[in-house]
Amino acid sequence: MSIITTNRPWQDSRSAGLEVDGADGGRRPDICCRLAAAALLAPALPLLAVSIALIRLTSWGPGVFRQTRVGLGGRPFTMYKLRTMRLDAEAATGPVWTQENDPRVTFVGRWLRRLHLDEFPQLWNVIRGEMALVGPRPERPEFVHRLARQIPGYLDRLCVPPGITGLAQINLPPDTDLESVRRKLVLDLEYVECRSLHLDLRIFVATFLRLFHIRTAVLLGLLGLRRKPPAAPSGERADLNLLGLALVEEYPSLIEERRAPLEA
Repeated sequence: MSIITTNRPWQDSRSAGLEVDGADGGRRPDICCRLAAAALLAPALPLLAVSIALIRLTSWGPGVFRQTRVGLGGRPFTMYKLRTMRLDAEAATGPVWTQENDPRVTFVGRWLRRLHLDEFPQLWNVIRGEMALVGPRPERPEFVHRLARQIPGYLDRLCVPPGITGLAQINLPPDTDLESVRRKLVLDLEYVECRSLHLDLRIFVATFLRLFHIRTAVLLGLLGLRRKPPAAPSGERADLNLLGLALVEEYPSLIEERRAPLEA
């Protein structure tokens, strides 16, 4: 079932009041970003091949997992990852967020996540121009539908291409509730406002060095990327695992809600 269709009003960045650059609806990852992704992916191919073989030998299903995510301007795309969960992980619950010590994660998957190898296939998304190396993490459409209604300004993070890593990801843990999403949004919007090649390079270096388990606080401090956990606006807390179980299919007032602050 297609979750996002082209007639959804929030999918049109201009109609939703999002300010983006370029005639094509936003600054897509440039050729340098794509070349860098290709340079990173090429030497990793043998390791990815071994990882895929281990996944398939130890659990039923494909080695590469495909999932729909929301990208620049609200456009959906297929994101690639190494599969770290059972193939039927959401069969009984529908779309849910990964929890700490999630029993759905396989033995091989835990190691892939610990070493961050499961993210490497996303370099192919960067080469295709669907993602950047650095930017807000692309969210699943099942969650974007609800988050766009419950968190003011959430759609602003769609003004730039989504990234494999970002300012929010290197400072904050994975989302668990609406408060954690709001906190990450603060850093996502800081990135949108201050986006530059210099900032991208520092975030990329921080992400690369973290693979060697360098202490995060020291690393981020040296690179000028350390941020105190931002205060999230007060609001009703909610378990994001429930967001995918009650999708909001239409947004009759979303355009007006999003335009209001810009026209004020």
